[in-house]
Amino acid sequence: MKKALWMVPVVAAGVAAARKAGAARHGDDGAGDRWLTVTVNRPTEDVRQDGKLPDALQRLADGIDVRIRPAPGDRGTELAVRPKEPTPARSTSAPARLAGQDPRQEIRLALREAKAVLEAGEVLRPDAPPTTRDTPGGRLVGLLGRRSGGEGVL
Repeated sequence: MKKALWMVPVVAAGVAAARKAGAARHGDDGAGDRWLTVTVNRPTEDVRQDGKLPDALQRLADGIDVRIRPAPGDRGTELAVRPKEPTPARSTSAPARLAGQDPRQEIRLALREAKAVLEAGEVLRPDAPPTTRDTPGGRLVGLLGRRSGGEGVL
């Protein structure tokens, strides 16, 4: 019984990879065409003042579609963005993200900046340099964070 248990994660990973490969072959991996969404704790009319997008998104206005609507449960506003052009699957892969070549990284960064400015009035940055020494694990996390294109997500 114990010998067969190691096969469960291997088979699950294989099935997931086969599904992704099949979807990519048909040109529909969905990763590049998804709406990237944040919830802003502001009324809808404050998010799009005078018909203009927040400055961080205004810089990308020619290459993105924007959707602004009330968040469910009267909890602010949903701000959703996606690229106008389909994103090739190769540019959204893990190696492309680590190399900083994923075009969605710029959109994610602009969304985070827009949310910060709308809610806090400015983009808050952590103090630098940090007040503690890095552990080996902390160095690894820092390296991966820098390689993720400032997204904070790998």
